[in-house]
Amino acid sequence: MKKVCISGSGLFTPAESVSNDELVVAFNAYVESYNTEHADAIAAGAVAALVPSSSEFIFKASGIKARYTVDKAGVIDPEIMHPQIRVRGNDEPSLMVEMGLVAAKQALVNAGRTAADIDAILVACSNLQRPYPAMAVELQHFLGAGGYGYDMNVACASAAFGVQTAVDAVSRGSARAALVVSPEICTGHLNFRNRDCHFIFGDAATALVVEPLETAIGEHRFEVLGTRLQTQFSNNIRNNFGFLNRSEAPSRPWNDVLFTQEGRKVFKEVVPMVAELLVSHLTDLGIAPNSVKRFWLHQANLSMNQLIARKVLGREPSLEEAPIILDEYANTSSAGSVIAFHKYHADLKPGDVGVLCAFGAGYSAGSVVVRKL
Repeated sequence: MKKVCISGSGLFTPAESVSNDELVVAFNAYVESYNTEHADAIAAGAVAALVPSSSEFIFKASGIKARYTVDKAGVIDPEIMHPQIRVRGNDEPSLMVEMGLVAAKQALVNAGRTAADIDAILVACSNLQRPYPAMAVELQHFLGAGGYGYDMNVACASAAFGVQTAVDAVSRGSARAALVVSPEICTGHLNFRNRDCHFIFGDAATALVVEPLETAIGEHRFEVLGTRLQTQFSNNIRNNFGFLNRSEAPSRPWNDVLFTQEGRKVFKEVVPMVAELLVSHLTDLGIAPNSVKRFWLHQANLSMNQLIARKVLGREPSLEEAPIILDEYANTSSAGSVIAFHKYHADLKPGDVGVLCAFGAGYSAGSVVVRKL
């Protein structure tokens, strides 16, 4: 069994960003149009009037100020309110692969590696652009890597699950090195006409290089001290989109195949689950939670992250200990914790311990405990 490290990270950020103010203008225009169209039914009590949103409401509920998207024009058009993506030919790189390639190439450069050094590619994310051929195999092709690749989906926890899978492959010798790539086009499955969630998601892609510790050459290397995964079934976060939708009778309404959640239930149930996972994992590794220098947490909700860190540390966390990127990126699903790692790891000193933790639908949660070399 070889010791393993994370030796490089990469990030793709879309060129276009949508502020809360811009999002609210589009949403409220839709609300006004809807209420006008259904005025008689609303007056009769047969239909509930829609309630406008506000930037203040969004920030208070989530801590989000903006989000990146692959198509701003479609998102902020009250007549469309979703990204519009050009249909590509089968011989062109898929949009998800195109995003993932940027992150993967950056991660390889930061690790001092090339595609020829990679034997395994895992595309680990919440929503795959298609079921087959695997996005990972397409990415492998355009990257010019050998070995094998496959896709995996454990919702927002996918990156952590992908890291454990990569660590297992490298430590056991079935791959010389692995790439965990998490391309997320979350705006594609978001209902921008639902006040409770229209602000939650953004788009991005990340990548991590996992390789043997003894041969790693990257400037910022992190030995993987341990990984731990946990799942528990819940319908409180759900997406019903799938290939059987067209066969269902009667057909589902369009908004039933998009992201839905019971936010208060999720908050109440996920926070203790994740905090317990982190405390038990660190305890089993003989690491005191208060000695951890950095928690790179899944970026879903500011209050949730603060409460999880507070429960683990037994005190208020500082922004240095639990950095936040969701104010700029919003929730990028599986990419969120890796974005936090990518942006906030270079300042750690040799011997410092950090924890990458991702959690989400399933419920699913994973922690990766690392030490800076």
